[in-house]
Amino acid sequence: MSEWRYYFFSLFQKHNEVVNVWTHLLAALAVLLRSWAFVEDEDLPWTSAYMLPLFVYVLSSITYLTFSLLAHLLQSKSELSHYTLYFMGYMGMSIYQYSSALVHFHTSDQARYEHFWLLFLPAAVFCGWLSCACCCYAKDRYHRPYPVMRKICQVVPSRLAYILDISPVVHRVVLCHLSGCQDPAAWYHALQIIFLVSAYFFSCPVPERYFPGSCDIVGHGHQIFHTFLSVFTLSQLEAILLDYKEQQDIYLPRHSPLSIYLACLSLFFVVACSAGTAAFLRQEIKARLTKKDS
Repeated sequence: MSEWRYYFFSLFQKHNEVVNVWTHLLAALAVLLRSWAFVEDEDLPWTSAYMLPLFVYVLSSITYLTFSLLAHLLQSKSELSHYTLYFMGYMGMSIYQYSSALVHFHTSDQARYEHFWLLFLPAAVFCGWLSCACCCYAKDRYHRPYPVMRKICQVVPSRLAYILDISPVVHRVVLCHLSGCQDPAAWYHALQIIFLVSAYFFSCPVPERYFPGSCDIVGHGHQIFHTFLSVFTLSQLEAILLDYKEQQDIYLPRHSPLSIYLACLSLFFVVACSAGTAAFLRQEIKARLTKKDS
């Protein structure tokens, strides 16, 4: 077993995880730089509670991308490290899922959502936690050769969360495309369909199934999934920034500061539930590994 620095420096070596790492590393840097440029250039009410969902979204995006790249970069350190780092990656995804729902909800042009925030946001909390819990469970429970149930546990909850998270903008995107509107944010929101395409590459070993041995380093399905996911995140970020820039006069009066603070504080509930689930399963795995080694 090598030291941690060996695995960190593998970032500059050729192996089958290097593309997975670099796609999310570059995406995290792009999110940070684009958000910083937006803060510097735009004249917005930065001290207002209205801006808090945007900060939460940006922080959550960087968190999930960072956790994911660390999982793929460092997971070979030990078996326990493997599980721990991937559990962190699933936690990051659940946090990102809730923050997406949060910011879409607060920048939605559908007036009906502001009357149902007590239903929508708790559902987003539950779906975020469920996505993390099912992925952690599948990681612990199913081993090679992987059964179909493993993919079902991983894919179905996260897609349910995704459908819920983007529901506030779906109606707007559909109407914009039918009417031929010139809303640039709607077009960026429409690019989120890329995430549905990425689910195929996450679920199926394509194209490596058809080119065995040729996609080990570059081109296998999980790398394509990472690439699509990075594009999805950047397009979603751009849509959200455009909404904050162009339509703040519409969104500002719709939510009270108290409701925004409560909605953002709900993120800690997602973090606590996801972390608690991951910690419980990690402890079970640690005990099993200790028993196996004794």
